[in-house]
Amino acid sequence: MAMTTPRKIQPDQQAWFHYRAGELHVEGLCLTDIAREVPTPFYCYSAEAMRWAYSVLSDALSPIGVSICFAVKANSNIAVLRLLSELGCGMDIVSGGELERALAAGAPSSRIIFSGVGKTRAEIAHALETGIHQINVESAAEIEVIAEVARSLGRRATIALRVNPDVDAKTHAKITTATKDSKFGIAIDDIPELYAKAAARPELDVQGLAVHIGSQVQDLSPFRRAFASMAGMVTALRAKGLEVPRLDLGGGIGIAFGDNPGPDIAEYASIVAETVGDLGCQLTVEPGRWLVGRAGLLVTELLYLKDGQDGYVAIVDAGMNDLMRPALYDAKHPVLPFHQAKGAAVSPRYRIVGPICESSDDFGAYEGLGELNAGDLLTFDCAGAYGASMASTYNSRDLVAEVLVDGDHFRTIRRRQNIREVLELEDTGNWQNGPAPAKKAAG
Repeated sequence: MAMTTPRKIQPDQQAWFHYRAGELHVEGLCLTDIAREVPTPFYCYSAEAMRWAYSVLSDALSPIGVSICFAVKANSNIAVLRLLSELGCGMDIVSGGELERALAAGAPSSRIIFSGVGKTRAEIAHALETGIHQINVESAAEIEVIAEVARSLGRRATIALRVNPDVDAKTHAKITTATKDSKFGIAIDDIPELYAKAAARPELDVQGLAVHIGSQVQDLSPFRRAFASMAGMVTALRAKGLEVPRLDLGGGIGIAFGDNPGPDIAEYASIVAETVGDLGCQLTVEPGRWLVGRAGLLVTELLYLKDGQDGYVAIVDAGMNDLMRPALYDAKHPVLPFHQAKGAAVSPRYRIVGPICESSDDFGAYEGLGELNAGDLLTFDCAGAYGASMASTYNSRDLVAEVLVDGDHFRTIRRRQNIREVLELEDTGNWQNGPAPAKKAAG
């Protein structure tokens, strides 16, 4: 198993994650002060980190007229959504539940985009009644359903067609979304005919195109190819007399992770400007990880140490139900120990694992953490995206809590859901005596 050394805190992170007197702090708070009040495991977010990420991206893209919509699936906590919305960020949703979250956070419906391949009729109806900015359509069949729902409501649906440009994002296979075998989007060769047909429907207001090539993209060249392909399609559609006022470029911008410095945002902005900047379209991007990924830690306690084949096995109280990415995507999150490592000549090796009854509940092998003992706090870095939003109660474990730090204070923005609350959702009656009487249908 490959070894991973502790993550060096990046210069731009010094303001929110730093060691003071050898102890890890989040903004102005020592991590142990939070852990005294919030039992581990829990997610800890830095508000200032999110503000910084938004400002960097906005400063790079606003000069070329690009709007930003946050991919709610990355972190759907209402407090996080409210913080980003107040900065001026729109919302990219993929379900009716995410629509409810965005609205609860105060996001204007006029800045909400509905993406995703499997929208139900009820979700489409709710989106139309709410008056969202647009629905990104992913198939010919979905076009028909949206038209039917819009007609039944006496409304006109604003849509964009999501293009599958057959571009490899050069990221993990499970987060690549724009190759020809992907379930996402409409094959680029089918776009001209479908766009023209949709534009002729009185129930539909076809406003443009959308694309999204994948997640945690580190090499920017796939963006250039995808955006150039979109520019060519816009030009081709306009040559047929069709209007294409909007272009949604999706998300996927990677972040610094481990020893990878991450893509250059200025270069990304240049690619946008060079490929689609002269089209006269309203441009939108939908980042998720970029805005919140580096703003979050998963805080866990070391429960047990035991001898391993090569070093120690460190069993912590966070599991794959709390942070799914290592098991699902082979992601190795950097670890920041609570006590700053002293740089000893010989550092033990630790394989960090969780309590879940799955062999895949394994966060990876690490060295350079210093000497660890039961009761120590550890943190998995870069966990602000696709962490809590993917968490579950597998093995009937509590649903992980979330904490937001802002300066020298914090608050719990999602309390831990315990097993008693989970059981309240279930029928605990005695089925051995036969099923409960069926409820009489209404009417």
